[in-house]
Amino acid sequence: MKSSEVMPLMSPAKHIRDFNGAGEVLLVDKPLDWTSFDVVRKVRQLFGVKKAGHAGTLDPKATGLLILCTGKQTKSLSQFTGLDKEYVGTFELGVRTPSLDSETEVVERFDYSAVTIDGLRSTARTFIGKQQQKPPMYSAAKYGGKPLYKYARQGRTLDRASKEIEVSEFEIRSFASPLVEFRVVCSKGTYVRSLVDDLGTALGCGASLRALRRTRIGPFRVEGALSIQELESLKHETTTQQHPNHETCIPD
Repeated sequence: MKSSEVMPLMSPAKHIRDFNGAGEVLLVDKPLDWTSFDVVRKVRQLFGVKKAGHAGTLDPKATGLLILCTGKQTKSLSQFTGLDKEYVGTFELGVRTPSLDSETEVVERFDYSAVTIDGLRSTARTFIGKQQQKPPMYSAAKYGGKPLYKYARQGRTLDRASKEIEVSEFEIRSFASPLVEFRVVCSKGTYVRSLVDDLGTALGCGASLRALRRTRIGPFRVEGALSIQELESLKHETTTQQHPNHETCIPD
């Protein structure tokens, strides 16, 4: 994708915005415990947007870069969905949860005393390349038109079709037992918590994701994204631009 084709809004620069007509491309830093649709809903509410969508879901327990398109720019969503993604995060050794992250309680514990940072790094390297991966039960992937997490919350486990993903980098950054800090670069559709779970299985001690942040989508980085607070400030700025003669009354 050429950078000249779509210019995402990375900071509240001062010019007239058109969220409904021509539309905007927004880089947003998703907060913890927000769903991706929560962010879309917030943008709709703030700017009166009728048409909006995002280019790749982030789990509620993950933070970081989310690309949103509004108005006619929603036609550009497909330009972003296929881009590779970079994440940084932390996982815990010796534990396993049904959701593969901190959304659910620990149900299994294992001895991890034999794990070393060299062992972590050599095992992580075995996951570099193309591979088949099943979506976790606690995910928004659809089965029979319903998200898998709805079945999971009923205590059901379903057969899921595997999809091909590709991991191009899997870096173990530090190890302070039982916590491991990592960075991964992967293709669209990759569930990082499943990757962590598979790594824990390969190590023989289990592992569960504890924190995850998406730092990059293709050439776009989270450092250029707007926080929710900045979006709210942009709403005020946009309103002022659209009504330049509006006077704000300050009470005595």
